[in-house]
Parts: sequence; C-alpha cells; structure tokens
Amino acid sequence: MKENHYNWKEKDRWGSKEFILLLLLEFVVVIGFIKFILQPIYLQWYKSDLYAGTFTGITIAIILISGTYLIALRPKRLSWTEVGLKKFAKEDWKLIVLYTMIVMIGAIVITILTSFIGNTWENSKTEAIQQSKSFFSIVIAFISAAVISPIYEEIFYRGFLYRWFRTRVGFAGALLLSSMIFTIIHIPTYNAMPVNFFSGIIFALAYEKTNSIWPSILIHGISNGIMVLLASSA
Repeated sequence: MKENHYNWKEKDRWGSKEFILLLLLEFVVVIGFIKFILQPIYLQWYKSDLYAGTFTGITIAIILISGTYLIALRPKRLSWTEVGLKKFAKEDWKLIVLYTMIVMIGAIVITILTSFIGNTWENSKTEAIQQSKSFFSIVIAFISAAVISPIYEEIFYRGFLYRWFRTRVGFAGALLLSSMIFTIIHIPTYNAMPVNFFSGIIFALAYEKTNSIWPSILIHGISNGIMVLLASSA
C-alpha cells in the first residue's frame, strides 16, 4: 500500500466521491436505519437500553470501519496510517492528560450551565447502568463507551472527516464542521449534544497537535470511561 509521504494537513488522496459516500453511509445507514430501525429491534430482543445500545455501537463500528476501508482506503491502496493510525511521540502523553482533564471539566461546566434550561446529563444508557449496578453491566458499559465508541468514532470523524475538511477549508473550518457532524450523529441523545460538540473540538485538536489519531482515541476513551464509572456510582 502507498504510504503518506506528504503533509496530511495540506493534501489528501480523496475527492468529493469518498466524502459523499461516507456521509451517506453515516446519515442514511447509521442514523436512518441502525439508530431508528435496528436499535428498537435490539431493545425488543434484549429488554435493556444498555445491551441494545452496546449492540448498536458494535453494529455502527463495523459499518463505519468497513466503510472507511472499502470507500476511502482500499480503492486507492492506502494504509490505515492515512486516517491517523500511527505512532505518536512520548511527550504527547502530557497533552493526553491535559486534554482529558479539559474534556472532563468542560463536560461538568456545560452540564451545569445547560441544567438551568432543564437539560440533564442522564440518558437511557446511564439510567440503565444506575438501575442495574452489577459488575457485568458496568463492564459492558465501560467496554462500549471507553473502547468501542472511541476507536470507530475517532477513525471516522477525526481520521477521515476532520482531515477531509482540513485540506479544504482550513483548521478552524475543519474543527467546527467535523464537530458539528459529530454532534448531529448523537441524535436522539439531545441532552448530550453540547458536551459532544465541545468534546469533538478537543479530540480534533489532539489530532491536529500530535499528527496521530491515537491520542484522540485515548482522550475519548478515558473521559468516557470516567463518565461510566461516575454514572455507576451515582
């Protein structure tokens, strides 16, 4: 496979075709079918928002990872490094810790501010965790939020989308547009959307600063994992 020997912030090997196809995959297949049709079916099968949400996440992960490979990488004989899956410097661990703290503090501040308009942090998943605080349910929730979601979301929304926008509308435009799409796809969890937008910006900044998607995955995973543990102890 061809490797990335140029500045990823200035050039990529994709065009409008890959962008449109992957957006259609996201909005038609993931949101239109999986979230609004398949997830209710999972809920009927498992009678649990936690398990239904977990299987929904796994399904979305398979679809988006496969779609990224089959649409953006394989046709052009590109490796996964093209979407940021490459090593990062040891000194970037400081940034990972700092950005994780910023995400957590920002989430708390946003949650407090939005609570004044009647918004709450709880959703069906967190309520399911609180209602069934077994070790197994907490482990399932942790794996779903801290491992599965961060990997596929960062590869798709930062590794592909942020990078696609970055080479066309610049840093600020890519930051805002990729974060907006990342926020929209969390429908119907409307109460979490302000936090999702803020988090999306931080994750994209981590990719921008380190030139690797792994720090974004780690920041995303650690912050999600902490939130799951806080929800389970509430």
